[in-house]
Amino acid sequence: MTILSGMRVVEHSAFVAVPLAGMTLAQMGAEVIRVDRIGGGLDADRWPLAPSGQSLFWAGLNKGKKSIAVDTRRPSGRELVQQLAAAPGDDAGLFLTNLPARGWLDYSTLCDLRDDMITVTLAGDRHGKPQVDYTVNPALGIPYMTGPVGSHDPVGHALPAWDLVAGNMCVSSLLAAERCRLRGGGGQDVALALKDVAAATVGHLGMIGEAVLNPCDRIKAGNSLYGAYGQDFLCADGRRIMVIGLTDRQWDGLVKATQSQDAITAMERRYGVSLQDEGERWRRRNEITDVLRPWFAARRVVDFRADFDRAGLTWSEFRTVREALAEDPDLGPENPMFDMVTQPGVGRFPVPKHPATFTATDRPAAVVAPTLGAHTEEVLGDVARLSDTEIAQLFDAGIVQSSSYRTSRTAA
Repeated sequence: MTILSGMRVVEHSAFVAVPLAGMTLAQMGAEVIRVDRIGGGLDADRWPLAPSGQSLFWAGLNKGKKSIAVDTRRPSGRELVQQLAAAPGDDAGLFLTNLPARGWLDYSTLCDLRDDMITVTLAGDRHGKPQVDYTVNPALGIPYMTGPVGSHDPVGHALPAWDLVAGNMCVSSLLAAERCRLRGGGGQDVALALKDVAAATVGHLGMIGEAVLNPCDRIKAGNSLYGAYGQDFLCADGRRIMVIGLTDRQWDGLVKATQSQDAITAMERRYGVSLQDEGERWRRRNEITDVLRPWFAARRVVDFRADFDRAGLTWSEFRTVREALAEDPDLGPENPMFDMVTQPGVGRFPVPKHPATFTATDRPAAVVAPTLGAHTEEVLGDVARLSDTEIAQLFDAGIVQSSSYRTSRTAA
C-alpha cells in the first residue's frame, strides 16, 4: 500500500516539468501511463547519454511509469488516447500534459467522454507561446544577478529551476483538483504557465519588490550569500569549501571555530556596527572574508572537518558529481532514499525514490523507466478494456507498437 495507490494518471509530455510531475506521482504509487510516439518522442534520445547511447534523461524522468506507443497522427490513434485519458474509475480521469493538443485532447473534448475529467496543462507562457527554462530565466533577469563580482555578462545556470518548481506545482495542482472532485466539486481544467511559475517564485522571494522599490539592480556577488554572510574559501589542500553565516547561531559558530573573535570584535568597533546583524555581515563581507581567508588557506579540509561537524556549522565542500558519488554517502545505497537499480540498456547505478516518507504507508522501491511502448498491450487490455482481437488489429495496423508484443498473434 502506497500513498497514491489506486490513482491513475495519463501523461502526454516532453522536456522536464511535466515528465517530472508524472514521475513524482508514480513514485508515490500512482499508476502513470505515458503516451509516447511510435519510434520515440522529443525526449527519447536526450542527453546525458549512457555509454550505450541510451538516454539517462529518459531513464531519470520516467521511472515507474508505463509506456504505450501510439501513432497520434492517425484518427484511430487519437481516439485511443482519448479513451485512455477518460477511462472510467473513481481514481482515474486525470490527464497531465504540456504538449499542444488543440481539438483532440483539450478539456472540452475529453469532457464529452467523461464529465468529471481533470486535466492539468502546462504552457510556456500565458499567451500560449513556447518557453523553456533556459528562455524564461534570462527573460526574468536572474542571469544578471549571477556570476563573478565585477562581471557584466549574464550567467545562465545548469539546473532548470523553473521546470522543477513547475513540475511540482503540476503535482500539487492535480492533487488539489482531485480532492475537490472527491468532495463533489466535479472535474476541472487546471492551467499553468512555466513563465508564470517563475515570475511568481521571483515575486515570492522579494525580487520584484526589490526592483520596483530600490534604485539599483542587485549586484553580482560571485559565491557570496546575498544579504548575509556566506563565502567560498580555498584550503591548503586545494579543496574549496563553502561556509554559511546566515543565522546568529551559524555566524557565532563560524567565528568561534576559526578563532576569529578578536578580529571580528575589532571590526565591529572600527565601523560602529554589530555583525550580529546579517545585513551588516553582507555589507562587510569583503572585510570578513579577508579575516577568514588566511585561516582556511593554512589548513586542509581534513584538519577542520570533524571540528566543524561537531560544532554544527553549516558548510560543505565543492565537488563534482563524480566526487560526490565517491565521497558522500547521501548519494548512494547507504541513504535509504536510493536503491541500486539496473536500467535495461543503460547500466546499474543508484536510483532515487521519492524523498518523502509517510508514516502510514510504505515508500515504494525504485523502479526503472520503461522501454518505449513496453506496456502497450497491458494498457490496451486493462485500461482500454480491448479484446485480444482488437489489440491485435491495432498492432497489425501500426496504430500502436511494442517491442514485447507477441508478433505471432494475429487479428483472427
